[in-house]
Amino acid sequence: DAVQGFLLGDFQDRMVCAETIRRHSRAPIIALSEVRSLEQTLELLAASIDDVVRKPVHVREILARSEAIWRRMKGTLTPDHTDRLKVYFDGRDPEIDGESLILPRRERHILEYLVRNRGRRLTKTQIFNAIYGIYSNDVEESVVEGHVSKLRKKLRQRLGYDPIEAKRYIGYTFIG
Repeated sequence: DAVQGFLLGDFQDRMVCAETIRRHSRAPIIALSEVRSLEQTLELLAASIDDVVRKPVHVREILARSEAIWRRMKGTLTPDHTDRLKVYFDGRDPEIDGESLILPRRERHILEYLVRNRGRRLTKTQIFNAIYGIYSNDVEESVVEGHVSKLRKKLRQRLGYDPIEAKRYIGYTFIG
């Protein structure tokens, strides 16, 4: 669940790789293509790949496509918003009352992850794995507490209330 998506370049065993990924993960698989070819696109889509994009492509487009695939799988709408808070999942900063809330990358990713899992209690470990990845041995899990604390303070200042509920030793919940 910590992986937002897979981006596969052009290589010989791409089809086999996609099938292997699909057996282990529900995350979107997006293939990059050098040329526009209907045959190749149909072949890739038949091999468990969710989307095909032609290079060059902007990273924000890849993130938006990945989020769109997640939305279709989960049946949710995006951008996600309450009356005042609007959260995007494509790399843009969230907005409060129509004004951007400039957040550092990690804080923005944490907010997106909490909103995506609205109402669900998430442990520090789950958030860490989603933000840093499961193979980040050089960073301590405790950094999540600092990021969430700063994020909550910024949201509280702009919203007038704290939309993230924290329970010591249990985890965090976005309550909106």
